[in-house]
Amino acid sequence: MTSAAMTPIQRGFSLAEYLTCLNGIVWREALRFLHQRERFISALVRPLVWLFIFAAGFRQVLGLSIIPPYETYILYEVYIAPGLMAMIQLFNGMQSSLSMVYDREMGNMRTLLVSPLPRWFLLSCKLLAGTAVSLLQVYAFLLIAWFWDIAAPPTGYLTVLPALVLSGLMLGALGMLISSGIKQLENFAGVMNFVIFPMFFASSALYPLWRILESSPMLYYVCLFNPFTHAVELIRFALYGQMNWIALAVVGGCTIAFMIGAILAYDPSRGLIRRGPAGGET
Repeated sequence: MTSAAMTPIQRGFSLAEYLTCLNGIVWREALRFLHQRERFISALVRPLVWLFIFAAGFRQVLGLSIIPPYETYILYEVYIAPGLMAMIQLFNGMQSSLSMVYDREMGNMRTLLVSPLPRWFLLSCKLLAGTAVSLLQVYAFLLIAWFWDIAAPPTGYLTVLPALVLSGLMLGALGMLISSGIKQLENFAGVMNFVIFPMFFASSALYPLWRILESSPMLYYVCLFNPFTHAVELIRFALYGQMNWIALAVVGGCTIAFMIGAILAYDPSRGLIRRGPAGGET
């Protein structure tokens, strides 16, 4: 018998093996979330501060006209609710990326990425796990807001779910792409200040775009080209059972672009493996 005949035939992974990997990564992220209760509380404190404190002051200053998807005049709290939902996902996506930087320094992420499974699948599992955690945080926020009479149509809580999944994937993929360029955990906070706050404030989360256009056309176009703006509008329309096709196209396209960029950045030939020991040292 020749050596070629004795060589085992290379085969792909079965569906069960892929599902086992997905289950393990999701459970790891879920257990980390359960053990970090302060992460859950902090995720709710930020939007609730905006909802109950800032909105009380801005309500008398910032007037709102009837704009889609609203069919009547609304309170300022009602307007900013979708933006605060997206804000939760934005911070969660960046915190999930922070955990990847930490795992890379501790060696766990490098061990995961050198497993035989395709790298795109491993990163996708990590992205899905982070998105699932953000959904729990968003619906907890909606429950608290409901007790303060800030409620959407009953069917809106179901129709908004696909929009939340897509926006969560986009923001998580963006955070994953950013984390690929962070060599040390200490540098992450500074980078986040140049990502989270500009994305949030230069969007339609806190004020309608038409009001921004009246005050600063340049800032209006900055907001218009901000992917976070379209994530907010996708959630806003879906919460009222409507579809914003432009927002859907932008969020879907950015999700694909960010994910492809993250997969290429985490390539072992030029990504984590090449960076040397943990902490980014060579």
